[in-house]
Amino acid sequence: MSEKYKRKYTFGEDYGTSFYKFGPITLGEKPRLIENRGYFPDKSSVIYKLMGITREVIVGEKLPSYLESKEDLASRLIYPMRNGVVDKDDEKAWRVIEEITGYGLKAFRSVGSDFKGYFVTAALSSIAPRYMYEKIIEIHRKVDWETGLIRAVTIIPQPLAVAIAHKAPTCIVIESGHGNTQICPISRYPIRSAIIALNRGGSDADIITSQILYDAGYGDIAKEEAIVRRIKEAIGLIPKRLNEAIREAKRNYEKYHVKYKIAGTRIEVDLGKDSWTRFLIGEYIFNPKDEMFESYFKRGMRRPRDMKIGEITFRGMMDLGEAIIESVEKCPIELQPYLYNRIILSGGNLQWKAPPQFKDVAVDSATKIKILLQEKGVEGIIVETAPEPKYSVWRGCIVYGYALPKDYKWTWENMEGWIDLHA
Repeated sequence: MSEKYKRKYTFGEDYGTSFYKFGPITLGEKPRLIENRGYFPDKSSVIYKLMGITREVIVGEKLPSYLESKEDLASRLIYPMRNGVVDKDDEKAWRVIEEITGYGLKAFRSVGSDFKGYFVTAALSSIAPRYMYEKIIEIHRKVDWETGLIRAVTIIPQPLAVAIAHKAPTCIVIESGHGNTQICPISRYPIRSAIIALNRGGSDADIITSQILYDAGYGDIAKEEAIVRRIKEAIGLIPKRLNEAIREAKRNYEKYHVKYKIAGTRIEVDLGKDSWTRFLIGEYIFNPKDEMFESYFKRGMRRPRDMKIGEITFRGMMDLGEAIIESVEKCPIELQPYLYNRIILSGGNLQWKAPPQFKDVAVDSATKIKILLQEKGVEGIIVETAPEPKYSVWRGCIVYGYALPKDYKWTWENMEGWIDLHA
């Protein structure tokens, strides 16, 4: 099988905490994506039997049409990678991952007459334990046995995929998704001993958004996770400096007043005099230690907590600037300036922009990180946001997949190479 074949049939998969991004090299710049979640319907219902629905778990774009009562969502709607790490014995979570893997590959089963299976590169969190690699390989074996769509599979850490996509052999990659944030120094390969994981991501911004909605009188909306996320993305702003932004938003009420109409409904959210709270949404991602959040914690909002999963401790309340510094300072001193000189932001949780009309008090993610580091005395900082942060990992998977020689066999010592499923 020639390298030309592999370049034609390379397939990338990014198992993000919020979205599963997937597709072959022929897609070009953007993959397809679905939410990384699955719904387990009540199969005992006679309606399901009458309609001929036999699937144990529903995934994909049409998942919302299968949802039942609000009370059942917590137990039936499963997000398997909330922290980037799936418990070894979490059968429902692994069942969802198997279903979305099959869904992704089956979506591209129309191939040429020369097709003998995809060369699949899957990307996992940089802190994923070995058993997750084993489970992902096992899932691909099962999908291939059912479909015949996979020739070989390899797995790489998400930050390495980002570095590859940006041709950055020495850098820091900050990959922030729905469930967590990974700060990973890279010098040709991830420096695993210097990786800092934060137990904080887009879901935490959802939590503060939900509390803001609840306080504003929208208690029912605050309970619907997918709607809360949409509102967060539409109204949230990152403040240059939080106190100054709040003062300005209160002083110039009309300018910062925010309303949001939920598409396809009659519902409109209007934050009114509390529109200044939109700055809390962005700040919470970068620095939940600000005293402005204490009142929310005292009223019962969950505080991001330190959490140990396997050998990894996820830090909860550490601000992002402190986390970057701690990560860099675990590396050789001579290397440190080169790391600060190229910080790459990736992931949907860092895809924040600063609307021009708010430029005096609101910033984008890259500028916020630069401010946090400068306030702590770091110089020579260059921060860049990936052109499409949500897709950086997938692009790196594609580049890695077609560049990795097909005869380079997987070794568990280095955790790299191809696993030929037909060998």
